[in-house]
Amino acid sequence: MRLLLVVNSFASSVNARNTVVVHRLLSRNHEVEIVETNRRGHAIRFAQDAARRRLDAVVAFGGDGTLNEVATGLAGTSTALAVLPGGSTNVFARTIGMANDPIVATSELLAGLKEDTVEPIGLGRVNGRFFCFHVGIGFDAAVVAHVERHALLKRWLGHPLFIWSSAMTWARGYDRSRSQFAIENLFTGQRLPGLFTVVLNTGPYTYLGNRPLDLSPEARLQRGLTAVTFSSLRLPTMGAALMSAVRGRSVATVGDVSEWSPANHLHFSAADDDIRIPFQVDGDYLGDTETLDIDYVKDAVRLVWPGSASEVDL
Repeated sequence: MRLLLVVNSFASSVNARNTVVVHRLLSRNHEVEIVETNRRGHAIRFAQDAARRRLDAVVAFGGDGTLNEVATGLAGTSTALAVLPGGSTNVFARTIGMANDPIVATSELLAGLKEDTVEPIGLGRVNGRFFCFHVGIGFDAAVVAHVERHALLKRWLGHPLFIWSSAMTWARGYDRSRSQFAIENLFTGQRLPGLFTVVLNTGPYTYLGNRPLDLSPEARLQRGLTAVTFSSLRLPTMGAALMSAVRGRSVATVGDVSEWSPANHLHFSAADDDIRIPFQVDGDYLGDTETLDIDYVKDAVRLVWPGSASEVDL
């Protein structure tokens, strides 16, 4: 097969040594080109070019943001998406059953290519931008923005930085005194005020170390989108939701939390003229806006699923 390996050398788990090993393993039985990203949006253009040249697959080796860009560039094309975990969390790679170690994951990817385990999957789309596993609106996005302002620490601190950023944002970085937006389900006509919404294409929402935080058992690939909305960010609400997520139970059992499933056609609007809505896509902060439109695109991209690592000799 003709593959393009897109490497984000700034990602937390990517280094010169494992990049060489990954490239060497993939090149044993495939024709592999390798490119490195150096700015936001770079991987989208690499993926689009690979699709124009009709390469068989593009391998995203980086964090979830790199994966998102490659998926966005490949959506609607015949070139397949493959993923290798190179970030601090690697939500999507772990969700589809890959090991969190990039070398082991490479053997699983090679097995998948050998078995031709390529199947189309649906993606979410927000204001025209695709997402693989979730989009966060409101508080969640403000936390990601805080993390990105300390990007130099992210590679070394990982999850502790996210915990610290969450606490700082909750304490003084986000207006919790009033609703920030209204969310409307365009299919059912339901409407809710919100401070924080996560729209999930799959679960879990994220991982805390090795422990998945699962907001809804309904959120799984190929089921469409699920929206979980918090109308309060009081400590009892957040604490109870965290405990439910750790236990793998729906957080909609907690007061001030609502769940819609499916939620394939949503519209968000700022609650007041002086409010703009922050949002993040697959862990990357994309800014703030007055409105957001979210929909579900069936069979948006062809995904290479991992195979059995035992079939490949490292």
